[in-house]
Amino acid sequence: MSLLKTSSDLPVNSIAKYIDHTLLRPDADERMIVALCKEADKYQFAAVCVPPCYIKQAAGLLDQEKVKVATVIGFPLGYQTADVKFFEAHKALSIGASEIDAVMNIAAFKSGQYKEVENELGELATLCHFKNGILKVIIETALLSEEEIITACQLCTEAEVDYVKTSTGFSSRGASLEDIQLMRANLPATIRIKASGGIKDYGFAQQLIAAGADRIGTSSGIKILKHEKELY
Repeated sequence: MSLLKTSSDLPVNSIAKYIDHTLLRPDADERMIVALCKEADKYQFAAVCVPPCYIKQAAGLLDQEKVKVATVIGFPLGYQTADVKFFEAHKALSIGASEIDAVMNIAAFKSGQYKEVENELGELATLCHFKNGILKVIIETALLSEEEIITACQLCTEAEVDYVKTSTGFSSRGASLEDIQLMRANLPATIRIKASGGIKDYGFAQQLIAAGADRIGTSSGIKILKHEKELY
């Protein structure tokens, strides 16, 4: 059961349901995580995305029937070995996470080791699905050409992941409309898209959703939502 109060004054089709309310700063402390969870519960965001060390705390504060607990794996560079990522994900799912945002091994991908990348993602997807979890794969579009984005989408499709996600927020740029449009054109309808990185206002979030994004990862969720409420 949630220990937090829930708001009932949101628009029926609120953008809140698209937002992963995110706090991944290295200096995030426990008070910030508690505040994040209270905000997510109040505004009924889709999920909170927290560092692995705060999974238990977030899971204890939130009713995951309403707000999911997501965490990051192989973050933010992605070049951990596959067995380390698998252990990270298994541990995260065992202590309360229900959604895993895992960074693709971009170094291996850039080296043309596509089968190794696909195998890693497939193992993570199998684990998440066995644990009734969701796997979102971060491909870091800022580091990829259009052709590489298409190839990454193909590998994610073969691995049967749940979402392909644009960015960690730690690279040279975050999501763009062009990224989302290209990804949507090269993914089956069964695989959803998460846009993240640099999404700070309602207008841009709406454009990303219109382009094909199913989730928005942002630390500016309340600012975005307040702008929405002002419009309506």
